[in-house]
Amino acid sequence: MPSFDPYERGCPSRDLLDHIGSKWAVLVLGELGRNGTSRFGQLRQALAGVSEKMLTQTLRTLERDGLVSRTVYPEVPPHVEYELTALGQTLREPLKALTEWSVLHIEEVITAREEYDDRTERTR
Repeated sequence: MPSFDPYERGCPSRDLLDHIGSKWAVLVLGELGRNGTSRFGQLRQALAGVSEKMLTQTLRTLERDGLVSRTVYPEVPPHVEYELTALGQTLREPLKALTEWSVLHIEEVITAREEYDDRTERTR
């Protein structure tokens, strides 16, 4: 069994970290984890600010990585649903912890950003 080290150049786990660490992937995975199977329009409505193109790209990437499944029902118009796969379900807790951390600490981060901006503004 190969050893994967994301700190090594060319390691495929780097790509995976890039995929699951993107803002929209975190939110898509979180939404599917919270509410289960969803249609594209439901996801787009739940994720304020996501463009149709970005949501499509994110869903395709997550499907390719085996984290999301896409089911197409032969209807007119086509009915498509997305849900977490068993592998995708394993990300629910880590991503929930990351999301909760961001909410818990956002005020401190905002303060740090303002202090940084003030310091760098004075040195210009």
